[in-house]
Amino acid sequence: MDFMKVAETSDVQPGQMKRIEVAGNEILLANIEGKFFAVSNKCSHMGGDLSKGKLEGGSVVCPRHGSRFDLITGKAISGPKVAFFKLKTGDIPSYEVKIEGSSVFIKV
Repeated sequence: MDFMKVAETSDVQPGQMKRIEVAGNEILLANIEGKFFAVSNKCSHMGGDLSKGKLEGGSVVCPRHGSRFDLITGKAISGPKVAFFKLKTGDIPSYEVKIEGSSVFIKV
């Protein structure tokens, strides 16, 4: 696994997130108070686009059914907010991030 440059720090302002594609993977890059985090952009419940969700503290909430994921570990914090969905929400991959100067790198 190698680090790949994916963005400049100015591309994702604090409190924002962005969908990027790296080595065939859809990744969500999030900036929380100047710290960058990267997880899979696809919700493990039904494939929702997490970049269209909401940042809440150190987590992202899926826009489709409300599943919540930790941005550091990718662990599923809670499942869908819709009672009739019985599909289990699993963890999503997380990626190591490093900053060099104004460049953001992700290990893939």
